[in-house]
This record gives sequence, C-alpha cells and structure tokens, in this order.
Amino acid sequence: MKGKWGSSHLLQICAMILALTAAGPAQAQEAKSYSNMAPVEQYLMADRDAEIALARTAAPDSVSREAEVLVLGRHGYETAVKGKNGFTCVVERGWMSPFNAPEFWNPKLRGPICFNPAATRSILPLTIKRTELILAGMSKAQMAESIKSALDRKELPALEGGAMSYMMSKKAYLTDSGEHNLCHLMIYAPLTERASWGADLAGSPIMFAGQFQGAPEPITVFLVPVAKWSDGTPAPSM
Repeated sequence: MKGKWGSSHLLQICAMILALTAAGPAQAQEAKSYSNMAPVEQYLMADRDAEIALARTAAPDSVSREAEVLVLGRHGYETAVKGKNGFTCVVERGWMSPFNAPEFWNPKLRGPICFNPAATRSILPLTIKRTELILAGMSKAQMAESIKSALDRKELPALEGGAMSYMMSKKAYLTDSGEHNLCHLMIYAPLTERASWGADLAGSPIMFAGQFQGAPEPITVFLVPVAKWSDGTPAPSM
C-alpha cells in the first residue's frame, strides 16, 4: 500500500490515539460521530483465537511471539496466553481514544497494541481500568472521575520511564476515515507540552497524539510513524 500522508490526515487515521478534530484531505470520508455506546456484543470478537492473532500483529514476531496476550471479555480483559518476555499485546477498542474523539464509541475500531515491560506495568492498567468501567455501564464523566480518584489514591501505578508500545499492525482499524490505519510507535511521557519534544514541527518525525493528556491520566503520548508493518512489508510513507 502506497500513499502520502498530511498531518491532518494522520490525525484522522489515529482515531484510537488522536483527538480526531482536524479535517482530512478532500477524498477522505469525514469521521462519523458515535454518540452512545453500542451493545457490548458489537465490541467483542467471537473468535478468541482470531483476537489473539490480531493482538500479536501489533509488533514484529520477535517481540510478540513470547508476549502475554489479553482478550476482551464481557467484564474486561482476560489473559489468553501467558508471556515470557515482559511484553503484553491486546486489541484496544475505541474508548482508549481521547474522551472528545468522535469515534470513542465506534464498535468497529480495533487497535492491536503491544506494550513493552515498562508500559505493561504502568500504561496497560489504564487500559484495563477504562475497559472495566465502560463495561460496568459508566458514562464518560463517571469514568473520568473514577480514574482520577484511583490515581489520587495511588490505586493505579505511576508512569514508568521508558514506557512505549508498538502499533504496527497492517490489520488495525483505527477510524472510519481514509485508509483506516497508521503504522507507528507510541511513547509515553509525564504530562508536558508538545514543544518540549519538537512534536508536530516541520520535518520532525514526532507527533503529539492527544491521548490521556491529563484528562484525567497525567500522561502525554507522542507518536512516531515507522516505515514497515510488523510483518516487514512497507507501510505508507509520510
């Protein structure tokens, strides 16, 4: 798959991780807004083995082969495969987007992601927590307040240095717009301004992702597009 990506279109493609407020190119379909949660069944994958395989596509086989794999059940994520290397692969749903993302409730979104050991310990618990609260029927406002309270009481871990994740799956579906996907890495930092990383500056490979950003998680996420999908085939160039 070949093509060129403007920064606005990148914001649309990364619905799981970006605010999705920029306009895409003229040929891209505008993202549909999903105002309410769909029935739980629409977010689940009936084939457990298919979800395991999809989760593993987030990172190269050298990383994902011995990673722990979680799958989504009716009450949250469940361990499907025990890991050996400290990495954890899951398929995230739309509710890991920023709260104001138009596709937050989009049941079609599937975001394979592999967390490194530091992110497994300090970012994955946020994915698990958000998911449990959503499946318990909480609204966005209730979920944000619950997470803030858990962070204040130190029931959720603080961010560890070196936390990052792979999102290099050719099979991801991150938005209804455009080509639906982007091959990239995620870097997690303490709450900070994008300028301190040179994010979104002309010629910079680093982008501001918009996920978390103190609402309520005190974490800034940066995104770095990469040139190859996890299977080694070329990904679209910037």
